[in-house]
Amino acid sequence: MIRFADVSIKLGDFSLKNVNLEIKEGEFFTILGPTGTGKTVILELIAGLYRPDAGKIFINGADAENIPPERRKIGFVYQDYALFPHLNVYKNIAFGPQLGKIPSPIIKERVKDLADMLGIAHLLERFPGTLSGGEQQRVSLARAFIMKPRILLLDEPFGALDPNTKRMLCRELKKMYLQYQCTVIHVTHDFSEAGMLADRIGIILEGRVRQVGGSREVFENPLDQKVASFLGAEPLKTVFAG
Repeated sequence: MIRFADVSIKLGDFSLKNVNLEIKEGEFFTILGPTGTGKTVILELIAGLYRPDAGKIFINGADAENIPPERRKIGFVYQDYALFPHLNVYKNIAFGPQLGKIPSPIIKERVKDLADMLGIAHLLERFPGTLSGGEQQRVSLARAFIMKPRILLLDEPFGALDPNTKRMLCRELKKMYLQYQCTVIHVTHDFSEAGMLADRIGIILEGRVRQVGGSREVFENPLDQKVASFLGAEPLKTVFAG
């Protein structure tokens, strides 16, 4: 569904170098790497926020250069939630469909379904500033899924949450992904998060994709010393707990 062909981009002192990557339709693909290695830049290239300096990105076989960002049917969830502080939870979730002029009864039904699924139905009249981090992230996920994106981009979505809340939200996210059947590209530096969620993992180090494979394959058989050093001695029972 998404293919990077020798993609490079330089942003200030950072460079993403000759990335070749294929993400299949309908899969949950996690990009795993330390901070500052280009994980978010890959998401922003997919979303159309940047254009590569070299190489090509293809979405459904079409050159992404010819697809404006607003036509890519992409949802984007950030670590900092990016909710509108002046709108209550209902209006935050309903914002996209209202902008798209979807009829109010359909919006109301979609909001109710997502709020029930994520356990936030009792929060619909509350404002973001009164919510916990986990509650805000549930609202952020609902706001993304309500648009029924073909591609959902998750930028360290659980990085600011405590471990118990993170595990709970990972399980809820996986259920929603299976129900909505979209393609998910998720970036994180958290091994256990990757182990709980990913169908396949891409390891990125120093602006280069070093290894791609199934979750267990990557953790059990690192391709080179740099990948092995990054993965370290993390116990597999910890990585795949959840």
